[in-house]
Amino acid sequence: MPSPALIARTRELWESLAGTAARFAPAISVAVSPRSYLCPPGWTGVVVIDDAAIATAPDHVTARRVQQALSDLPAASLTDTAVLRGRLKISEIRGPATLAYLDPADFHPQPCGSLARPLDPHDPVLWQFLSAAGTADLEESGMQEITSPAFTIREHGHIVAAAGYRDWPCNTAHLCVLTAATARGRGLASAAASAAVTHTIHEGKLPQWRARPQASRRITGALGFRELGSQASIRLTAPTPAP
Repeated sequence: MPSPALIARTRELWESLAGTAARFAPAISVAVSPRSYLCPPGWTGVVVIDDAAIATAPDHVTARRVQQALSDLPAASLTDTAVLRGRLKISEIRGPATLAYLDPADFHPQPCGSLARPLDPHDPVLWQFLSAAGTADLEESGMQEITSPAFTIREHGHIVAAAGYRDWPCNTAHLCVLTAATARGRGLASAAASAAVTHTIHEGKLPQWRARPQASRRITGALGFRELGSQASIRLTAPTPAP
């Protein structure tokens, strides 16, 4: 079971990102926060950690619509896309993404992590590797936004996997990883990520992994992360004007 301290630290992070005095609760309570970082601007964001949720909306009208539609649901259902679409008129939805966090005491370094070598995040060699990836893979990885060194694994002189992290509030490190399409399925992502996680722990940061693909979630398990919750962002359709 995850430690209460890890859960508390994770909730503190998302409460700070809400941009208002929102707090986690067993039932949804939608706070109005136009500057919320739980979701894109103008959207509604919902984050569930353990058995509690936090939610923000861009305005009072949207907050009221979401509150009325979801108030009777348990926290575990609040990021379920089928449930959300069944209760609300949604034009677009992102997620849910699984949120995983690491207690340093649970970390399982990967043996091949020692092969990863740090590289400046602005190094042209790294950007050559990133530019060769497909747009969807690159966006999913988040590697173009890292603020840490990139921990790279090379074969025949070329980067085949890289990992790093982006600094978030509350001394949190948001992990990112990308493997070349031709080199997947060989544990290279786990090795690169292991080196990046080692760096976060040495820096005293909270390692965070936000994932949707099952392959990415398998890496978190191998490294010792615990899945504490999920995140979803929704954009409601405009209400129909009264006749």
